[in-house]
Amino acid sequence: MQAIEWRRSDAPVPYPEALADMEARAAAVSAGNAAERVWLLEHPPLYTAGTSADAAELLDDRFPVYDAGRGGRYTYHGPGQRVGYLTLDLGKRGRDIRNFVHNLEGWVIDTLSDFGVAARRAEGRIGIWTDDLNGHEAKIGAIGVRVRRWVTLHGFSVNVSPDLSHFGGIVPCGIAEFPVTSLAALNRDVTLEAFDAALQARSDAFLARLGRCARSS
Repeated sequence: MQAIEWRRSDAPVPYPEALADMEARAAAVSAGNAAERVWLLEHPPLYTAGTSADAAELLDDRFPVYDAGRGGRYTYHGPGQRVGYLTLDLGKRGRDIRNFVHNLEGWVIDTLSDFGVAARRAEGRIGIWTDDLNGHEAKIGAIGVRVRRWVTLHGFSVNVSPDLSHFGGIVPCGIAEFPVTSLAALNRDVTLEAFDAALQARSDAFLARLGRCARSS
């Protein structure tokens, strides 16, 4: 397979622009005209609505709201949050969406461990979870994907140092009973650049796990 392109945007990218770019890249990958890609970026403050979004969970539309076209419900994106959009060809990587999501979660969890955060999955709940400084279970990352012609769109977000009060306009991912947290709120002084470097260092293991699924299918 071609080498995966790594793209990093320094300035916040407007959501419609990112969505159009992502969809165009997915179509090109599907047609064999472009390499797979991992795109790391931030957005201006905004909310996105997944295909299962419930209007009652939009509590305060203080920021623009966009239909995302991915699975899931409402999420927040904004400065200080690392968003990763993955355009990967699962046709060459096992055609197993559940395996892809599981290993995507594992990639984020492993990366957070590099900064001393014990993150985990939670049975029956979407996202990446840890304990906050009060010992309460809290969400530190979100997963939302779409697959079209076996090419992935969307991906993950991790709260590095966002303004957590911005999550107050929604019920994040439809889960009201748990708070959100961030690396900064856990007293981890981590830059987006450092988090990106850790992600990339862990990426070979993530892709190898997808590759094992392809060889066994």
